[in-house]
Amino acid sequence: MRLYAKLYIGFILASGFVCFAYAMAGWRCAEPFHFICQLAIALLAAALKVSLPGISGTMSVSYVFVLLSMMDFSYPETMLVACLAILMQSVSSFKRPVRLVRLAFNWAALAIAVSVGYGIYHLATARLQSLLLSVALAATGYFVSNTVSIATVIALTESKKLHKVWRECYFWSFPYYLVGAAIAALISVCNHRLGWQAVFLTLPVVYVIFRSYRLYLGRLESEKLHAEEIAALHLRTIEALALAIEAKDETTHEHLQRVQVYAVELGRKINLDENELQALRAASILHDIGKLAVPEHIISKPGKLTPEEFEKMKIHPIVGAEILARVQFPYGVVPIVRAHHERWDGSGYPDGLKGAQIPMGARILSVVDCLDALASDRQYRRALAVDAAMAEIESEAGRSFDPEIVGILAHNYKDWEKLAWANGTHPNRLSKDVKVANGGAPAAGFHVTPESRQPEFLSSIAAARQEAQTLYELTQDLGNSLNLHETLSVLDSRLHRLIPYDAIAVYVVCEGCLVPRYVNGENFRLFSSLQIPLGEGLSGWVAETGKPMVNGNPSVEPGYLNDPAKFSTLRSALAVPLENPTGVIGVLTLYNLGAEAFTKDHLRVLLAVNPKVSLAIENALKYQQVSISATTDALTSLPNARSLFLHLDAELSRCRRHKEELAVLVCDLDGFKQVNDRFGHLEGNKVLKLVAAGLRECCREYDYVARMGGDEFVLVLPGLKPQDLGEKLKRLEGVVVEAGEAVCGERLLNISVGATFWPENGSDAEGLLAEADRRMYLVKQDHRNLPRSATAEDLAALAASLAVGTGTPAASR
Repeated sequence: MRLYAKLYIGFILASGFVCFAYAMAGWRCAEPFHFICQLAIALLAAALKVSLPGISGTMSVSYVFVLLSMMDFSYPETMLVACLAILMQSVSSFKRPVRLVRLAFNWAALAIAVSVGYGIYHLATARLQSLLLSVALAATGYFVSNTVSIATVIALTESKKLHKVWRECYFWSFPYYLVGAAIAALISVCNHRLGWQAVFLTLPVVYVIFRSYRLYLGRLESEKLHAEEIAALHLRTIEALALAIEAKDETTHEHLQRVQVYAVELGRKINLDENELQALRAASILHDIGKLAVPEHIISKPGKLTPEEFEKMKIHPIVGAEILARVQFPYGVVPIVRAHHERWDGSGYPDGLKGAQIPMGARILSVVDCLDALASDRQYRRALAVDAAMAEIESEAGRSFDPEIVGILAHNYKDWEKLAWANGTHPNRLSKDVKVANGGAPAAGFHVTPESRQPEFLSSIAAARQEAQTLYELTQDLGNSLNLHETLSVLDSRLHRLIPYDAIAVYVVCEGCLVPRYVNGENFRLFSSLQIPLGEGLSGWVAETGKPMVNGNPSVEPGYLNDPAKFSTLRSALAVPLENPTGVIGVLTLYNLGAEAFTKDHLRVLLAVNPKVSLAIENALKYQQVSISATTDALTSLPNARSLFLHLDAELSRCRRHKEELAVLVCDLDGFKQVNDRFGHLEGNKVLKLVAAGLRECCREYDYVARMGGDEFVLVLPGLKPQDLGEKLKRLEGVVVEAGEAVCGERLLNISVGATFWPENGSDAEGLLAEADRRMYLVKQDHRNLPRSATAEDLAALAASLAVGTGTPAASR
């Protein structure tokens, strides 16, 4: 939360406390029973609340009774009714915990609003002598004070515009406040003429107002969903156009994602609004669509362009802008696409714009487009390293590019480069290499050349040569990577040249089942979810017997068998066992949509590559296991010390970027040696496993639990505050005590915890761990001095006191 947001919240809290204290100082209640009944009805109305669209806020109909209290009760009584009603509104639903700061802010804002409304009502009554007008003015003052204060804090904490939050989330309810004011005035008149019991007649009216709220907000939600569907349709249109670009320019496919990430992040850095960001996002995907009008031999030329060819290339921003103008985007995509090759000094094309004449989106796109081009392989040159490419961009600042944009990019490009490759999702490639079975010949027949009339034996020789070359390339490529998915992707791409198939699955034997490690093609989702017991289904039979199968029925795989809801269009399968000297390690299965699609010749090809594929998979699996064991503790399956240091360094870097707190807890089991001595090391191992599982369960999903060695564990807890440490320590002690009692049958174990917080107690991983270790030993020393009757709260207080720097507490309690 930013400083001005904290200052504003503090101001509202202080003002609200002053108003509440002033009101309570003059407390009096002339009609207690009347007051209690009205308070009960107000609390019931406060429970009838609705969630506001787009923000984390609610609204109830209790304001009717707050306005009624302004007319019928004193200032202190009105203040108490309003404050208890907002308390009920805040805590009436227990679906999620209520934050104390939010509750306090709501109370303070309402106390101010009640003071404003009460003052306006009594001032207006004294001067205007009109009940209806007085209560309308009071309702207006109460509404404006309450909603503006809450809309302001939402705008500050959620980075939204104040007027937009107030208009969209609160202004629509103002007529209801006026209606509520009229109802309150009517009730007040009835109270004075018929008795205060008339207030109970308002319950049906209050419920009608509540239902109208619900109906109105439900309609708003439907309109919001419709708008989101329209936005999704625009996005799919953009992706379809991006695929059209890919059909002409293969380099664009990998180029799009990096340009999009860099451009959008740059736009956020210079505070572009949401429409400008949407325009920039679309333009980053579609900026090269005009290359559809450029001859392909120019786009893919592996050398420098001639002046004539460059003239052809220069039309692509104009053509791209003309194409996109027909889409009629709701934001300015066309000017960005047209100007993305303009230069800061005016020497660009097509319009020769200079400096600030170039649209901001085009300035951003031109910089990131050039950076990506320099850092990517092109037909005419090799890619530069990203740092070298950035240096080239910086050298052009002030000539080709906006210096301010270049400066922001230079400061952030390393982080954005990681983001581009970590979260990249590329559009699906077009089926340009698919073989179409239908259509025997064009109506005019084929063009016949002397080469096409070669004898049959020459075709056979050429096919054999191609097969030998493909098999050689496949066996060479399979050993180039120890990554299992990369290895099998190479196998898939090479095998397609030799055998026709519509789906491929590579299964690996794991604990008596075949588990898919690579799947591609038809029925991808089903095959990816299979776990085939050995001996069951087509692939399970091949794994158990060690024999290949040609043209088996894919429908007998366990995913289809005995399930009439699932139907496969695949009609034939070719499966071979993958073996090493110890036995079958997996199965390679190819599926085809046609019946009897595979031949003995296809089986021969698979058997030829089988030994190499089996060896490559075995090596990749061993490498994977070694990689896991290098960072995982074998006994507890928790990360080990090496993995801990890598994670802690990364987490500290993240906390520095986002300015978040981080807690590091070093934990040591007290009494573990006694467990080993009395019950043996096997029982001690059981204790360690139970403790490891318990520590993991009592932590959040994004917390990190590692075993340093022996009976020492480390917890990395992002966002944990010192005041929450005591509760966390009690839960950790409960885990350890329960594990000891489960294995030993008596309480022998406890836990000593040393806690440090970044950045207060250290700036790097080693410093934080060393300080936490030192504090842990201080806690362990004081544990020995505590009486046997010491409770969990005593132990937690001891560790917490060291964590916040209060020193070592005395042993006596």
